[in-house]
Amino acid sequence: MSGFDSNPFAEPTGDNPFNDPSVTQVTNSSIEPVDQYNPFPITDNLAAQTTPASTGPYQPAVLQPSTEPSPQATAAAAQANLLRQQEELERKAAELDRREQEIQSRGPTGKENNWPPLPKSFPIKPCFYQDFSEEIPPEYQRVCKMIYYLWMFSCVALFLNLLACLAAFTTASSYGMDFGLSILWLILFAPCSFLCWYRPIYKAFKSDSSFSFFFFFFVFFFQVAIFIIQSVGIPNWGNSGWITAFTIISTNKAVGAIMIIVSILFTICAVLSVILLKMVHSMYRRTGASFQKAQQEFSQGVFTSKTFQTAAATAATSTAQGTFQGNN
Repeated sequence: MSGFDSNPFAEPTGDNPFNDPSVTQVTNSSIEPVDQYNPFPITDNLAAQTTPASTGPYQPAVLQPSTEPSPQATAAAAQANLLRQQEELERKAAELDRREQEIQSRGPTGKENNWPPLPKSFPIKPCFYQDFSEEIPPEYQRVCKMIYYLWMFSCVALFLNLLACLAAFTTASSYGMDFGLSILWLILFAPCSFLCWYRPIYKAFKSDSSFSFFFFFFVFFFQVAIFIIQSVGIPNWGNSGWITAFTIISTNKAVGAIMIIVSILFTICAVLSVILLKMVHSMYRRTGASFQKAQQEFSQGVFTSKTFQTAAATAATSTAQGTFQGNN
């Protein structure tokens, strides 16, 4: 009977797919359909968070019309640039000159010259590097220093000889030639003796150079003869030796006494020079130096010299040019 009691016109409950609980849950929910969903909703909070347009003092950029510089401005800028470049070049040239002078002052040893010992503010700079303890072997240092002291002692004797001749000239005008020659001997012998016999023996002891030994012996032999002549004191030769001192002491004892002192100094120089010459010769014989080595050193020094190479190249070029022109 239950089948007859149901309404035949009612919708079937078991066969309706839309009565599924999952479907009815979606259709009865308050979620908006997809076609009505707005991903950018307008809310009061978002409107409140909107940043207003800036009302600051900054103004939008305005393009200015381009203007080309005038020819005068271009020329002035170019001249200023040239002046700046010229100053830069002059500064670099001065720096190069300073470095070149510094390298030249160091000499061939690569060390800064220290002789003569002059103050740094002096316009003339030292010309040589000298250090006995560093450059001279210990067995030669004593003799080398004695020769150096002999050179200094001879310079003092020459200076006192000038004063003695000046004193004699003040007493008698006939000693004018002696005074003039004494000035010449001081100016000539002081630097020449340093360069011609002291520096060669210094180099000989430093590098065991046979050529320097032979050069020293050749020049120092004449130096010994000069010391003997100065101690003798030949009149009118510009030397306050024994003869001149005994000649003037009869007329002026003060000037004669000064000349006797100078004569003693010249005599000491002569004696010391003979002793040192024998000492150097004995050392030379122990070094193994010879005349053949001296010739080899001289030839090597000449052929490796930049001056000789330049002169030889110039002569060869001139000869080649002359031959070429003669053939034409």
